[in-house]
Amino acid sequence: MMFKMFLFRICTISMILSVVQVQKPLFAQHTSDGIRLNQVGFYPNGPKLAIVSGDKYTDFTVLNASSGKVVFKGKLGPQRTSQHSGKVTRPADFTSIIKPGKYVIALSETVKSAPFEIKKNVHKSVAQAALKGFYYQRASIELPEKYAGKWARPAGHPDTRVLIHPSAVSEGRPENFVISAPGGWYDAGDYNKYIVNSGITMGTLLSLYEDFPLYFENFNTNIPESNNSVPDLLDEVIYNLRWMLAMQDPADGGVYHKLTNPRFDGMIMPDAADKPRYVVQKNTVATLDFVAVMAQAGRIFRNFENKLPGLSDSCLVAAVKGWEWAKKNPDVYYNQNEINAKFDPDIVTGAYGDRGAADEWIWAASEMYASTGKSDYLKGVDLKTGAPMPLPTWNMVQALGYYTLLRTAENLKTEAAIVDPVRKSITAFSDELLKELEKQPYHTVMGKNAKDYAWGSSSVAANQGIALLNTFKLTKDRKYLLAALGNLDYLLGRNATTYCFLTGFGSKKVMHPHHRLSIADGIADPVPGLLSGGPNPGQQDKCATYTSKFADESFTDDDCSYASNEIAINWNAPMVYLSAAIEALMEK
Repeated sequence: MMFKMFLFRICTISMILSVVQVQKPLFAQHTSDGIRLNQVGFYPNGPKLAIVSGDKYTDFTVLNASSGKVVFKGKLGPQRTSQHSGKVTRPADFTSIIKPGKYVIALSETVKSAPFEIKKNVHKSVAQAALKGFYYQRASIELPEKYAGKWARPAGHPDTRVLIHPSAVSEGRPENFVISAPGGWYDAGDYNKYIVNSGITMGTLLSLYEDFPLYFENFNTNIPESNNSVPDLLDEVIYNLRWMLAMQDPADGGVYHKLTNPRFDGMIMPDAADKPRYVVQKNTVATLDFVAVMAQAGRIFRNFENKLPGLSDSCLVAAVKGWEWAKKNPDVYYNQNEINAKFDPDIVTGAYGDRGAADEWIWAASEMYASTGKSDYLKGVDLKTGAPMPLPTWNMVQALGYYTLLRTAENLKTEAAIVDPVRKSITAFSDELLKELEKQPYHTVMGKNAKDYAWGSSSVAANQGIALLNTFKLTKDRKYLLAALGNLDYLLGRNATTYCFLTGFGSKKVMHPHHRLSIADGIADPVPGLLSGGPNPGQQDKCATYTSKFADESFTDDDCSYASNEIAINWNAPMVYLSAAIEALMEK
Protein backbone atom coordinates (compact mmCIF):
# COMPACT_ATOMS: atom_id res chain seq x y z
CA MET A 1 0.00 0.00 0.00
CA MET A 2 2.79 2.42 0.92
CA PHE A 3 4.56 1.59 -2.35
CA LYS A 4 1.39 2.37 -4.36
CA MET A 5 0.97 5.67 -2.54
CA PHE A 6 4.60 6.51 -3.29
CA LEU A 7 4.07 5.77 -7.03
CA PHE A 8 0.85 7.82 -7.02
CA ARG A 9 2.66 10.85 -5.55
CA ILE A 10 5.51 10.51 -8.06
CA CYS A 11 3.05 10.36 -10.96
CA THR A 12 1.07 13.32 -9.61
CA ILE A 13 4.21 15.43 -9.24
CA SER A 14 5.31 14.47 -12.78
CA MET A 15 1.93 15.55 -14.17
CA ILE A 16 2.11 18.89 -12.37
CA LEU A 17 5.65 19.51 -13.60
CA SER A 18 4.66 18.64 -17.17
CA VAL A 19 1.83 21.21 -17.04
CA VAL A 20 4.20 23.87 -15.66
CA GLN A 21 6.72 23.07 -18.41
CA VAL A 22 4.07 23.40 -21.11
CA GLN A 23 2.85 26.75 -19.77
CA LYS A 24 6.19 28.32 -18.90
CA PRO A 25 7.28 29.40 -22.41
CA LEU A 26 4.17 31.54 -22.85
CA PHE A 27 5.31 33.68 -19.90
CA ALA A 28 9.04 33.59 -20.45
CA GLN A 29 9.94 33.34 -24.12
CA HIS A 30 10.90 36.40 -26.16
CA THR A 31 9.19 39.03 -24.02
CA SER A 32 9.49 41.99 -26.32
CA ASP A 33 10.55 45.52 -25.42
CA GLY A 34 8.88 46.47 -28.68
CA ILE A 35 5.44 46.18 -27.06
CA ARG A 36 4.95 49.06 -24.62
CA LEU A 37 1.96 48.99 -22.31
CA ASN A 38 0.82 49.54 -18.75
CA GLN A 39 2.57 46.57 -17.14
CA VAL A 40 0.16 46.45 -14.20
CA GLY A 41 -3.03 46.21 -16.22
CA PHE A 42 -6.37 47.66 -17.24
CA TYR A 43 -9.93 48.22 -16.04
CA PRO A 44 -12.66 46.05 -17.61
CA ASN A 45 -14.63 49.21 -18.42
CA GLY A 46 -11.61 51.29 -19.47
CA PRO A 47 -9.53 51.82 -22.59
CA LYS A 48 -6.79 49.27 -23.32
CA LEU A 49 -3.93 50.39 -25.51
CA ALA A 50 -0.45 49.09 -26.22
CA ILE A 51 2.15 50.72 -28.45
CA VAL A 52 4.22 48.67 -30.89
CA SER A 53 7.56 50.14 -31.93
CA GLY A 54 8.73 49.93 -35.53
CA ASP A 55 6.90 49.18 -38.77
CA LYS A 56 7.49 45.43 -39.09
CA TYR A 57 4.04 44.29 -37.95
CA THR A 58 0.51 45.13 -39.08
CA ASP A 59 -1.54 42.72 -36.91
CA PHE A 60 -1.64 41.62 -33.30
CA THR A 61 -3.45 39.09 -31.17
CA VAL A 62 -4.34 38.95 -27.50
CA LEU A 63 -3.90 35.57 -25.83
CA ASN A 64 -5.14 34.11 -22.58
CA ALA A 65 -1.94 33.96 -20.53
CA SER A 66 -2.77 30.55 -19.03
CA SER A 67 -4.08 28.60 -21.99
CA GLY A 68 -2.52 30.48 -24.89
CA LYS A 69 -5.96 30.67 -26.53
CA VAL A 70 -6.51 33.62 -28.87
CA VAL A 71 -9.21 35.90 -27.44
CA PHE A 72 -8.82 38.86 -29.80
CA LYS A 73 -7.35 39.62 -33.21
CA GLY A 74 -6.72 43.19 -34.26
CA LYS A 75 -5.03 45.48 -36.77
CA LEU A 76 -2.39 47.94 -35.59
CA GLY A 77 -3.37 51.57 -36.03
CA PRO A 78 -1.70 54.11 -38.32
CA GLN A 79 1.99 54.87 -37.91
CA ARG A 80 3.00 57.73 -35.65
CA THR A 81 6.44 59.33 -35.60
CA SER A 82 8.17 60.51 -32.42
CA GLN A 83 9.01 64.19 -32.45
CA HIS A 84 11.97 63.38 -30.19
CA SER A 85 13.66 60.40 -31.86
CA GLY A 86 11.97 60.12 -35.26
CA LYS A 87 11.12 56.50 -34.45
CA VAL A 88 7.87 54.98 -35.67
CA THR A 89 5.17 53.47 -33.44
CA ARG A 90 1.73 51.96 -34.03
CA PRO A 91 -1.12 51.59 -31.50
CA ALA A 92 -2.76 48.28 -30.64
CA ASP A 93 -6.28 48.88 -29.28
CA PHE A 94 -7.95 45.99 -27.47
CA THR A 95 -10.51 47.97 -25.47
CA SER A 96 -13.26 45.51 -26.40
CA ILE A 97 -11.83 42.84 -24.08
CA ILE A 98 -13.75 43.25 -20.84
CA LYS A 99 -13.44 39.83 -19.23
CA PRO A 100 -11.15 39.86 -16.15
CA GLY A 101 -8.08 37.69 -16.47
CA LYS A 102 -4.40 37.55 -17.38
CA TYR A 103 -3.46 38.17 -20.98
CA VAL A 104 -0.51 38.50 -23.35
CA ILE A 105 -0.18 40.49 -26.57
CA ALA A 106 1.48 38.62 -29.44
CA LEU A 107 2.90 39.99 -32.67
CA SER A 108 4.09 36.57 -33.83
CA GLU A 109 4.63 33.07 -32.47
CA THR A 110 7.76 34.24 -30.68
CA VAL A 111 7.27 37.98 -30.06
CA LYS A 112 5.01 38.53 -27.07
CA SER A 113 4.49 40.98 -24.23
CA ALA A 114 4.83 40.02 -20.60
CA PRO A 115 1.50 39.06 -18.98
CA PHE A 116 -0.83 41.81 -17.74
CA GLU A 117 -4.18 41.81 -15.95
CA ILE A 118 -7.63 43.07 -16.68
CA LYS A 119 -9.54 43.43 -13.42
CA LYS A 120 -11.45 45.79 -11.19
CA ASN A 121 -9.40 47.98 -8.85
CA VAL A 122 -6.36 47.19 -10.97
CA HIS A 123 -4.40 50.21 -9.69
CA LYS A 124 -5.32 50.02 -6.01
CA SER A 125 -2.09 48.19 -5.17
CA VAL A 126 -0.18 50.90 -7.05
CA ALA A 127 -1.83 53.66 -5.02
CA GLN A 128 -1.29 51.80 -1.74
CA ALA A 129 2.37 51.16 -2.51
CA ALA A 130 3.03 54.75 -3.58
CA LEU A 131 1.57 56.00 -0.29
CA LYS A 132 3.46 53.33 1.69
CA GLY A 133 6.60 54.71 0.04
CA PHE A 134 6.36 57.64 2.45
CA TYR A 135 6.46 55.28 5.42
CA TYR A 136 9.80 53.93 4.20
CA GLN A 137 11.06 57.54 4.03
CA ARG A 138 10.29 58.28 7.70
CA ALA A 139 13.15 59.76 9.69
CA SER A 140 13.93 59.37 13.40
CA ILE A 141 12.02 56.13 13.89
CA GLU A 142 12.59 52.40 13.70
CA LEU A 143 10.81 50.55 10.90
CA PRO A 144 9.98 47.08 12.29
CA GLU A 145 9.53 44.02 10.09
CA LYS A 146 5.81 43.88 10.91
CA TYR A 147 5.32 47.01 8.79
CA ALA A 148 8.45 47.26 6.66
CA GLY A 149 8.99 43.61 5.75
CA LYS A 150 12.50 42.87 4.55
CA TRP A 151 13.20 46.64 4.44
CA ALA A 152 12.99 46.86 8.26
CA ARG A 153 15.70 49.10 9.73
CA PRO A 154 16.80 50.78 12.95
CA ALA A 155 16.01 54.41 13.65
CA GLY A 156 18.40 57.04 12.37
CA HIS A 157 18.71 60.82 12.46
CA PRO A 158 16.90 61.39 15.78
CA ASP A 159 17.04 65.18 15.16
CA THR A 160 16.48 65.96 18.83
CA ARG A 161 19.72 68.00 18.96
CA VAL A 162 19.63 70.22 15.89
CA LEU A 163 21.88 73.28 15.77
CA ILE A 164 20.94 76.80 14.74
CA HIS A 165 23.13 77.66 11.76
CA PRO A 166 24.60 81.19 11.86
CA SER A 167 22.31 82.09 8.93
CA ALA A 168 19.32 81.30 11.14
CA VAL A 169 20.24 83.23 14.29
CA SER A 170 17.44 85.20 15.93
CA GLU A 171 16.66 86.64 19.34
CA GLY A 172 16.71 83.83 21.90
CA ARG A 173 18.24 81.39 19.38
CA PRO A 174 21.96 82.17 18.99
CA GLU A 175 24.42 80.27 16.81
CA ASN A 176 24.62 76.56 17.75
CA PHE A 177 21.55 76.86 19.99
CA VAL A 178 19.94 73.41 20.16
CA ILE A 179 16.38 72.73 19.06
CA SER A 180 14.44 69.49 18.57
CA ALA A 181 12.73 68.71 15.25
CA PRO A 182 12.39 64.92 14.92
CA GLY A 183 10.30 62.98 12.46
CA GLY A 184 9.31 63.97 8.97
CA TRP A 185 10.30 62.31 5.71
CA TYR A 186 13.68 62.04 4.10
CA ASP A 187 13.29 64.26 1.09
CA ALA A 188 14.64 62.11 -1.72
CA GLY A 189 17.63 59.85 -2.23
CA ASP A 190 19.33 61.82 0.55
CA TYR A 191 18.60 62.08 4.28
CA ASN A 192 17.79 65.78 4.65
CA LYS A 193 14.41 67.43 5.22
CA TYR A 194 13.29 70.51 3.29
CA ILE A 195 10.29 72.74 4.02
CA VAL A 196 9.85 73.95 0.42
CA ASN A 197 9.68 70.46 -1.03
CA SER A 198 7.49 69.28 1.85
CA GLY A 199 5.17 72.12 0.90
CA ILE A 200 4.05 70.88 -2.52
CA THR A 201 4.18 67.28 -1.28
CA MET A 202 1.86 67.91 1.64
CA GLY A 203 -0.42 70.14 -0.41
CA THR A 204 -0.85 67.40 -3.01
CA LEU A 205 -1.61 64.68 -0.45
CA LEU A 206 -3.98 66.86 1.57
CA SER A 207 -5.78 67.84 -1.64
CA LEU A 208 -6.18 64.19 -2.53
CA TYR A 209 -7.95 63.62 0.77
CA GLU A 210 -10.18 66.68 0.32
CA ASP A 211 -11.13 65.59 -3.18
CA PHE A 212 -11.83 61.92 -2.35
CA PRO A 213 -12.43 61.59 1.42
CA LEU A 214 -14.75 58.59 1.17
CA TYR A 215 -12.25 56.60 -0.85
CA PHE A 216 -9.75 56.69 2.01
CA GLU A 217 -12.09 55.35 4.67
CA ASN A 218 -10.95 51.80 3.80
CA PHE A 219 -7.51 52.38 2.34
CA ASN A 220 -5.06 50.41 4.46
CA THR A 221 -1.29 50.57 3.93
CA ASN A 222 -0.16 48.56 6.97
CA ILE A 223 1.57 51.33 8.91
CA PRO A 224 1.75 51.51 12.72
CA GLU A 225 -1.20 53.92 12.81
CA SER A 226 -3.50 51.77 10.64
CA ASN A 227 -6.93 51.05 12.14
CA ASN A 228 -6.81 54.06 14.49
CA SER A 229 -10.00 55.60 13.01
CA VAL A 230 -7.94 58.15 11.06
CA PRO A 231 -7.36 57.39 7.35
CA ASP A 232 -3.86 56.07 6.65
CA LEU A 233 -3.34 58.87 4.13
CA LEU A 234 -3.79 61.43 6.91
CA ASP A 235 -1.77 59.40 9.42
CA GLU A 236 1.16 59.52 7.02
CA VAL A 237 0.70 63.24 6.44
CA ILE A 238 0.66 63.87 10.20
CA TYR A 239 4.10 62.29 10.57
CA ASN A 240 5.56 65.02 8.39
CA LEU A 241 3.22 67.72 9.67
CA ARG A 242 4.53 67.47 13.25
CA TRP A 243 8.09 67.89 11.97
CA MET A 244 7.05 70.96 9.99
CA LEU A 245 5.50 72.52 13.08
CA ALA A 246 8.86 72.17 14.84
CA MET A 247 10.51 74.14 12.02
CA GLN A 248 8.70 77.35 12.94
CA ASP A 249 10.45 79.78 15.27
CA PRO A 250 7.87 80.15 18.08
CA ALA A 251 9.14 83.64 18.89
CA ASP A 252 8.36 85.31 15.57
CA GLY A 253 6.55 82.79 13.31
CA GLY A 254 9.25 82.55 10.64
CA VAL A 255 10.07 79.12 9.25
CA TYR A 256 13.52 77.61 8.66
CA HIS A 257 14.33 76.59 5.11
CA LYS A 258 15.59 73.07 5.84
CA LEU A 259 17.04 70.69 8.40
CA THR A 260 20.24 69.32 6.96
CA ASN A 261 23.78 68.06 7.22
CA PRO A 262 26.32 70.53 5.88
CA ARG A 263 27.12 67.89 3.23
CA PHE A 264 25.21 64.86 1.99
CA ASP A 265 25.64 61.63 3.93
CA GLY A 266 27.47 58.88 2.07
CA MET A 267 25.75 55.73 0.82
CA ILE A 268 25.09 54.50 4.36
CA MET A 269 22.06 53.50 6.38
CA PRO A 270 20.42 56.16 8.58
CA ASP A 271 21.58 54.64 11.88
CA ALA A 272 25.20 54.89 10.68
CA ALA A 273 24.90 58.63 10.00
CA ASP A 274 26.26 60.80 12.81
CA LYS A 275 27.09 64.19 11.27
CA PRO A 276 25.79 67.37 12.99
CA ARG A 277 22.48 68.64 11.66
CA TYR A 278 21.44 72.30 11.27
CA VAL A 279 18.42 74.42 10.52
CA VAL A 280 19.21 77.25 8.14
CA GLN A 281 17.83 80.66 7.28
CA LYS A 282 14.18 81.58 7.74
CA ASN A 283 12.76 82.99 4.51
CA THR A 284 9.60 84.10 2.76
CA VAL A 285 9.10 81.17 0.38
CA ALA A 286 9.56 78.47 3.03
CA THR A 287 7.27 80.35 5.41
CA LEU A 288 4.49 80.76 2.83
CA ASP A 289 4.69 77.07 1.86
CA PHE A 290 4.38 76.30 5.56
CA VAL A 291 1.40 78.67 5.90
CA ALA A 292 -0.43 77.00 3.02
CA VAL A 293 0.11 73.51 4.42
CA MET A 294 -0.91 74.47 7.95
CA ALA A 295 -4.04 76.28 6.78
CA GLN A 296 -5.12 73.29 4.69
CA ALA A 297 -4.26 70.80 7.44
CA GLY A 298 -6.13 72.86 10.01
CA ARG A 299 -9.21 72.82 7.80
CA ILE A 300 -9.09 69.06 7.33
CA PHE A 301 -8.32 68.09 10.93
CA ARG A 302 -11.29 70.03 12.29
CA ASN A 303 -13.24 66.88 11.44
CA PHE A 304 -10.92 64.73 13.59
CA GLU A 305 -10.95 66.76 16.79
CA ASN A 306 -12.00 63.76 18.90
CA LYS A 307 -9.14 61.64 17.59
CA LEU A 308 -6.56 64.42 17.31
CA PRO A 309 -7.47 67.00 19.94
CA GLY A 310 -5.89 70.39 19.39
CA LEU A 311 -4.10 69.54 16.14
CA SER A 312 -6.38 71.63 13.96
CA ASP A 313 -6.06 74.66 16.23
CA SER A 314 -2.28 74.28 16.42
CA CYS A 315 -2.04 74.23 12.64
CA LEU A 316 -4.25 77.28 12.19
CA VAL A 317 -2.42 79.27 14.88
CA ALA A 318 0.90 78.39 13.22
CA ALA A 319 -0.49 79.43 9.82
CA VAL A 320 -1.55 82.86 11.11
CA LYS A 321 1.83 83.43 12.79
CA GLY A 322 3.63 82.43 9.60
CA TRP A 323 1.44 84.71 7.49
CA GLU A 324 2.19 87.64 9.77
CA TRP A 325 5.95 86.95 9.54
CA ALA A 326 5.78 86.78 5.75
CA LYS A 327 3.86 90.06 5.60
CA LYS A 328 6.65 91.70 7.60
CA ASN A 329 9.38 89.95 5.58
CA PRO A 330 8.03 89.69 2.01
CA ASP A 331 11.37 89.57 0.18
CA VAL A 332 13.69 87.27 2.12
CA TYR A 333 14.98 84.57 -0.26
CA TYR A 334 17.23 81.60 0.28
CA ASN A 335 20.48 81.93 -1.67
CA GLN A 336 22.85 79.16 -0.65
CA ASN A 337 25.91 80.64 -2.34
CA GLU A 338 25.45 83.96 -0.56
CA ILE A 339 24.94 82.21 2.77
CA ASN A 340 28.09 80.14 2.28
CA ALA A 341 30.08 83.27 1.47
CA LYS A 342 29.09 84.75 4.85
CA PHE A 343 28.79 81.83 7.25
CA ASP A 344 30.36 78.55 8.27
CA PRO A 345 29.88 75.70 7.95
CA ASP A 346 29.09 75.77 4.23
CA ILE A 347 25.81 74.07 3.34
CA VAL A 348 25.97 72.17 0.05
CA THR A 349 22.88 69.97 0.17
CA GLY A 350 19.77 70.59 -1.98
CA ALA A 351 19.26 74.34 -2.23
CA TYR A 352 15.59 74.63 -3.24
CA GLY A 353 16.28 78.31 -3.83
CA ASP A 354 13.53 80.45 -5.33
CA ARG A 355 13.90 84.09 -6.38
CA GLY A 356 10.22 84.95 -6.41
CA ALA A 357 7.26 84.36 -4.09
CA ALA A 358 4.27 85.45 -6.19
CA ASP A 359 3.06 81.88 -6.62
CA GLU A 360 3.54 81.07 -2.92
CA TRP A 361 1.44 84.11 -2.02
CA ILE A 362 -1.34 82.79 -4.30
CA TRP A 363 -1.27 79.37 -2.68
CA ALA A 364 -0.97 80.60 0.91
CA ALA A 365 -3.68 83.25 0.46
CA SER A 366 -6.05 80.72 -1.13
CA GLU A 367 -5.60 78.25 1.72
CA MET A 368 -6.00 80.92 4.39
CA TYR A 369 -9.17 82.15 2.71
CA ALA A 370 -10.52 78.61 2.36
CA SER A 371 -9.84 77.82 6.02
CA THR A 372 -11.05 81.07 7.56
CA GLY A 373 -13.62 82.36 5.08
CA LYS A 374 -11.93 85.78 5.30
CA SER A 375 -11.61 87.24 1.82
CA ASP A 376 -9.10 89.80 3.14
CA TYR A 377 -6.41 87.18 2.65
CA LEU A 378 -6.94 87.41 -1.11
CA LYS A 379 -6.73 91.21 -1.23
CA GLY A 380 -3.60 92.49 -2.89
CA VAL A 381 -2.71 89.02 -4.23
CA ASP A 382 -2.49 88.79 -8.01
CA LEU A 383 -3.96 85.40 -8.96
CA LYS A 384 -2.30 85.65 -12.41
CA THR A 385 -5.27 84.08 -14.19
CA GLY A 386 -4.58 86.12 -17.32
CA ALA A 387 -1.48 84.05 -18.12
CA PRO A 388 -1.32 80.30 -18.88
CA MET A 389 -1.40 78.20 -15.72
CA PRO A 390 2.03 76.70 -14.95
CA LEU A 391 2.22 73.05 -13.97
CA PRO A 392 2.89 72.58 -10.23
CA THR A 393 6.51 72.10 -9.22
CA TRP A 394 8.28 72.76 -5.92
CA ASN A 395 9.07 76.31 -7.05
CA MET A 396 5.77 77.02 -8.85
CA VAL A 397 2.76 76.28 -6.67
CA GLN A 398 0.03 78.68 -7.82
CA ALA A 399 -2.02 75.82 -9.34
CA LEU A 400 -2.41 74.36 -5.84
CA GLY A 401 -4.12 77.62 -4.89
CA TYR A 402 -6.37 77.39 -7.95
CA TYR A 403 -7.42 73.84 -7.08
CA THR A 404 -8.32 74.94 -3.55
CA LEU A 405 -10.30 77.98 -4.70
CA LEU A 406 -12.43 75.76 -6.93
CA ARG A 407 -12.74 72.97 -4.36
CA THR A 408 -14.11 75.33 -1.71
CA ALA A 409 -15.92 77.87 -3.92
CA GLU A 410 -19.42 76.51 -3.40
CA ASN A 411 -19.21 76.29 0.38
CA LEU A 412 -17.68 79.74 0.70
CA LYS A 413 -19.89 81.28 -2.02
CA THR A 414 -16.74 82.69 -3.58
CA GLU A 415 -17.35 85.54 -6.00
CA ALA A 416 -17.60 84.63 -9.67
CA ALA A 417 -15.01 87.30 -10.41
CA ILE A 418 -12.49 85.10 -8.60
CA VAL A 419 -13.71 81.63 -9.51
CA ASP A 420 -14.55 82.01 -13.21
CA PRO A 421 -11.07 83.06 -14.38
CA VAL A 422 -9.52 80.25 -12.31
CA ARG A 423 -11.88 77.72 -13.86
CA LYS A 424 -11.04 78.98 -17.35
CA SER A 425 -7.32 78.86 -16.61
CA ILE A 426 -7.38 75.21 -15.51
CA THR A 427 -9.63 74.16 -18.42
CA ALA A 428 -7.46 75.98 -20.95
CA PHE A 429 -4.38 74.23 -19.55
CA SER A 430 -6.00 70.82 -19.99
CA ASP A 431 -7.32 71.62 -23.46
CA GLU A 432 -3.81 72.55 -24.55
CA LEU A 433 -2.57 69.20 -23.26
CA LEU A 434 -5.22 67.36 -25.28
CA LYS A 435 -4.36 69.01 -28.60
CA GLU A 436 -3.17 66.47 -31.18
CA LEU A 437 -3.23 63.63 -28.65
CA GLU A 438 -4.08 61.21 -31.46
CA LYS A 439 -0.76 62.04 -33.16
CA GLN A 440 1.45 61.36 -30.12
CA PRO A 441 3.71 58.29 -30.43
CA TYR A 442 2.58 56.79 -27.08
CA HIS A 443 -0.90 58.32 -27.12
CA THR A 444 -0.20 60.31 -23.98
CA VAL A 445 -0.30 64.04 -23.31
CA MET A 446 2.99 63.46 -21.51
CA GLY A 447 5.93 64.10 -23.80
CA LYS A 448 4.18 66.21 -26.41
CA ASN A 449 6.83 68.85 -25.74
CA ALA A 450 10.51 68.18 -25.06
CA LYS A 451 10.27 70.43 -21.98
CA ASP A 452 8.11 67.72 -20.35
CA TYR A 453 11.34 65.76 -19.91
CA ALA A 454 12.71 67.98 -17.18
CA TRP A 455 14.43 66.72 -14.03
CA GLY A 456 11.74 64.60 -12.39
CA SER A 457 9.78 64.14 -15.61
CA SER A 458 7.70 61.39 -14.01
CA SER A 459 6.18 64.03 -11.75
CA VAL A 460 5.39 66.12 -14.83
CA ALA A 461 3.29 63.22 -16.11
CA ALA A 462 1.59 62.77 -12.74
CA ASN A 463 0.88 66.48 -12.26
CA GLN A 464 -0.50 66.77 -15.79
CA GLY A 465 -2.83 63.95 -14.78
CA ILE A 466 -3.97 65.86 -11.70
CA ALA A 467 -4.74 68.95 -13.79
CA LEU A 468 -6.77 66.80 -16.18
CA LEU A 469 -8.68 65.25 -13.28
CA ASN A 470 -9.49 68.69 -11.90
CA THR A 471 -10.85 69.62 -15.31
CA PHE A 472 -12.88 66.40 -15.38
CA LYS A 473 -14.43 67.39 -12.03
CA LEU A 474 -15.34 70.79 -13.51
CA THR A 475 -16.74 69.60 -16.83
CA LYS A 476 -17.72 65.92 -16.29
CA ASP A 477 -16.23 65.32 -19.75
CA ARG A 478 -14.72 61.84 -19.75
CA LYS A 479 -12.01 62.75 -22.25
CA TYR A 480 -10.06 64.46 -19.45
CA LEU A 481 -10.34 61.41 -17.19
CA LEU A 482 -9.13 59.08 -19.94
CA ALA A 483 -6.21 61.37 -20.77
CA ALA A 484 -5.20 61.29 -17.10
CA LEU A 485 -5.41 57.50 -17.21
CA GLY A 486 -3.15 57.63 -20.27
CA ASN A 487 -0.48 59.36 -18.20
CA LEU A 488 -0.76 56.65 -15.55
CA ASP A 489 -0.28 54.13 -18.38
CA TYR A 490 2.84 56.09 -19.32
CA LEU A 491 4.27 55.87 -15.81
CA LEU A 492 3.58 52.15 -15.60
CA GLY A 493 5.24 51.23 -18.88
CA ARG A 494 3.70 52.77 -21.99
CA ASN A 495 6.69 54.93 -22.71
CA ALA A 496 9.82 55.04 -24.84
CA THR A 497 12.09 53.55 -22.14
CA THR A 498 9.83 50.49 -21.63
CA TYR A 499 10.32 50.81 -17.83
CA CYS A 500 7.59 50.83 -15.22
CA PHE A 501 8.79 53.78 -13.14
CA LEU A 502 7.29 52.77 -9.77
CA THR A 503 9.64 50.49 -7.85
CA GLY A 504 8.25 47.03 -7.11
CA PHE A 505 5.92 47.01 -10.12
CA GLY A 506 5.98 45.92 -13.73
CA SER A 507 7.67 43.30 -15.85
CA LYS A 508 10.55 45.70 -16.56
CA LYS A 509 11.27 47.09 -13.11
CA VAL A 510 13.43 49.93 -11.87
CA MET A 511 15.96 48.07 -9.72
CA HIS A 512 18.74 50.58 -9.01
CA PRO A 513 17.31 53.98 -8.00
CA HIS A 514 19.60 56.70 -6.64
CA HIS A 515 18.32 56.20 -3.11
CA ARG A 516 20.59 55.71 -0.13
CA LEU A 517 18.24 53.33 1.66
CA SER A 518 17.97 51.06 -1.39
CA ILE A 519 21.72 51.17 -2.06
CA ALA A 520 22.98 50.64 1.49
CA ASP A 521 20.56 48.04 2.86
CA GLY A 522 22.12 45.03 1.11
CA ILE A 523 18.75 43.93 -0.30
CA ALA A 524 18.54 43.24 -4.03
CA ASP A 525 15.08 44.72 -4.45
CA PRO A 526 14.81 48.49 -3.96
CA VAL A 527 12.42 49.96 -1.42
CA PRO A 528 9.00 49.57 -3.09
CA GLY A 529 6.46 52.22 -4.03
CA LEU A 530 8.94 54.94 -5.01
CA LEU A 531 8.61 56.84 -8.29
CA SER A 532 11.79 57.11 -10.32
CA GLY A 533 12.49 60.56 -11.74
CA GLY A 534 12.25 59.44 -15.36
CA PRO A 535 13.86 60.58 -18.63
CA ASN A 536 16.02 63.68 -18.39
CA PRO A 537 18.08 64.65 -21.44
CA GLY A 538 20.18 66.99 -19.27
CA GLN A 539 22.01 63.91 -17.93
CA GLN A 540 23.59 66.15 -15.26
CA ASP A 541 24.95 63.16 -13.34
CA LYS A 542 27.32 62.21 -16.22
CA CYS A 543 26.56 58.50 -15.69
CA ALA A 544 28.19 56.33 -18.34
CA THR A 545 25.25 53.95 -18.73
CA TYR A 546 22.78 56.12 -20.67
CA THR A 547 22.06 54.50 -24.04
CA SER A 548 20.22 57.41 -25.67
CA LYS A 549 20.20 61.20 -25.72
CA PHE A 550 16.69 61.44 -27.18
CA ALA A 551 14.52 63.32 -24.67
CA ASP A 552 11.98 60.55 -24.15
CA GLU A 553 14.61 57.78 -23.90
CA SER A 554 17.19 59.58 -21.75
CA PHE A 555 17.00 57.28 -18.74
CA THR A 556 19.28 54.77 -17.06
CA ASP A 557 18.41 52.34 -14.29
CA ASP A 558 21.66 53.00 -12.47
CA ASP A 559 22.11 54.25 -8.91
CA CYS A 560 24.68 56.78 -10.13
CA SER A 561 21.90 58.53 -12.02
CA TYR A 562 20.50 61.18 -9.71
CA ALA A 563 19.38 63.06 -12.84
CA SER A 564 17.05 60.33 -14.17
CA ASN A 565 16.69 57.68 -11.45
CA GLU A 566 16.49 59.39 -8.07
CA ILE A 567 13.27 59.36 -6.05
CA ALA A 568 11.69 62.33 -4.25
CA ILE A 569 8.67 62.95 -2.06
CA ASN A 570 7.35 65.68 -4.38
CA TRP A 571 7.32 63.13 -7.22
CA ASN A 572 5.69 60.40 -5.16
CA ALA A 573 2.84 62.60 -3.97
CA PRO A 574 1.30 63.22 -7.41
CA MET A 575 1.76 59.51 -8.17
CA VAL A 576 -0.34 58.74 -5.10
CA TYR A 577 -2.92 61.30 -6.17
CA LEU A 578 -3.13 60.16 -9.80
CA SER A 579 -3.38 56.43 -9.09
CA ALA A 580 -5.80 56.75 -6.14
CA ALA A 581 -8.03 59.32 -7.84
CA ILE A 582 -8.29 57.21 -11.00
CA GLU A 583 -9.18 54.21 -8.83
CA ALA A 584 -11.91 56.24 -7.15
CA LEU A 585 -13.29 57.57 -10.45
CA MET A 586 -12.95 54.57 -12.77
CA GLU A 587 -14.67 52.19 -10.37
CA LYS A 588 -17.77 54.34 -9.89
